[in-house]
Amino acid sequence: MSTETASSIRPDMTMAEIQQNFPSARRALFQRYHVGGCSSCGFQETDTLEEVCRSHNLLDVPGVVQHLLTSHEVDQRMQVSPATVKEWLAAGEKLHFIDLRHPSESGPDPLAGAEPLDFTNQAKYMQLPKDSRIVFICKQGLSSLDAAAYFAGHGFSQVFSVQGGVTAWRA
Repeated sequence: MSTETASSIRPDMTMAEIQQNFPSARRALFQRYHVGGCSSCGFQETDTLEEVCRSHNLLDVPGVVQHLLTSHEVDQRMQVSPATVKEWLAAGEKLHFIDLRHPSESGPDPLAGAEPLDFTNQAKYMQLPKDSRIVFICKQGLSSLDAAAYFAGHGFSQVFSVQGGVTAWRA
């Protein structure tokens, strides 16, 4: 994230600027307002937040800004450092460490301690107890953050995304 503070989201910022500083912005807008998730509700990266709000009849721009800030705070709490996950694994703590990368991405070098996502039966993860500690990892930490947010939205209380993904894990 840049050095800008979370309170610096302004209505005149472009969506590209907002998404660069607040990666959860697109997901947050789609989840609450159905904005930005498909071609019928999309926006251009050059649109300002105010333009997006106006074109989607979101009259409460300060409310939209507050929602983006709250979503960002939630995402920050779900992120965990690679070092912390390695400590949990070394200590034998009970967790589900799930590598979201497709087999074509992970190749012959899987992550020690991580189970590859079962692409044929993804529903099995939703059957885990809601208090299970689940840690997702992907290539760069964005898809894993989406997965953690999805599970949190379905009532799971201990879901995490590895900051920086496999790239940071191997650094």
